[in-house]
Amino acid sequence: MKTLDALIFDVDGTLAETERDGHRVAFNQAFQEFGLPWHWPVGLYGQLLRVAGGKERIRHYIERYQPPVPPQEEIEALVVALHQAKARHFQALVASNVIPLRPGVRRLIAAAQREGVRLAIATTSAKDSVLPLLEHLLGPGSPTWFEVIAAGDMVANKKPAPDIYHLVIDAMGLNPATCLVVEDSRQGLEAAVAAGLPTVVTVNDYTRSSAMPHARLVISHLGEPSLPFEVLWGNANNAYYFSLDLAQALL
Repeated sequence: MKTLDALIFDVDGTLAETERDGHRVAFNQAFQEFGLPWHWPVGLYGQLLRVAGGKERIRHYIERYQPPVPPQEEIEALVVALHQAKARHFQALVASNVIPLRPGVRRLIAAAQREGVRLAIATTSAKDSVLPLLEHLLGPGSPTWFEVIAAGDMVANKKPAPDIYHLVIDAMGLNPATCLVVEDSRQGLEAAVAAGLPTVVTVNDYTRSSAMPHARLVISHLGEPSLPFEVLWGNANNAYYFSLDLAQALL
């Protein structure tokens, strides 16, 4: 029988509800700061999330929707500056307690620490956004709980390419068959599966209606003893919150 060696977590939408009321709001604040008449409402942002990476998302928006751009503005310089401003605004939102940790995350991480299951993060976000989020939601020093924090700016190709997961596997010397990934999106699922990693998906409002082929299990969230998850696809073995025993059974 395979033994669970490691849990690998995505961040945005997986560990915390960062997308709609975090990153989206921060992007809009950055646009306002630069005097741009751009705005990403909730619905449009759901469409833009199909593009992984903040800078990539801005470029896609400019190419696809042709919003007004200041004359003589160098597009790539504008994209970089907007993304830097967005990161500042996101960190301020994190500090203001508007971004909650998702159900079951703290409990599952604590269980992994007790049982010696190794922890890692594989995210499309930049590290300077991830570290403050972890410290604020999980506590000072929490980034050290994760042997590897692989961020989007550390690989050539972002999800759904498997690069970020290959980075984690190689850095930790892991056997993919004895790891479990927790993701929230189809792009993340495709990246993990392409790296040979068993994956459970915890959907959010943006990804709930997406098809999740090849996931071992699709649930509403990780759940708590007092807050059962909803099984959207797969076999949870009669469990109603996600545990290390269920993770082991999914390998």
